[in-house]
Amino acid sequence: MSNRRLEQIIGIVLRTGVVTSSVCLGAGLVLSLIGVVTPTAVLLNVGVVVLLATPVARVIVSIVEYVNDRDWAFVTLTAIVLAELAASAVAALVFNRRL
Repeated sequence: MSNRRLEQIIGIVLRTGVVTSSVCLGAGLVLSLIGVVTPTAVLLNVGVVVLLATPVARVIVSIVEYVNDRDWAFVTLTAIVLAELAASAVAALVFNRRL
């Protein structure tokens, strides 16, 4: 796969994540401002989770594409990045419980 194709796929993933997150956050904000309580928290939480998951999805797409290309150096490097993202999420959960 060419670098151009990988960049296009990553662009689609990033745009989709940001747009989805923005829609959820915007809808949650509007509902909050008009006084609707029930779906507001869910929409805001979904918006934040999607926004946080977007870079992770980008790394996963990169790993899959590098495996398809049999580019093992980049597979290794992006797998390390994914492991660091996972370690930071686990560390945040562990340290959050101590606060």
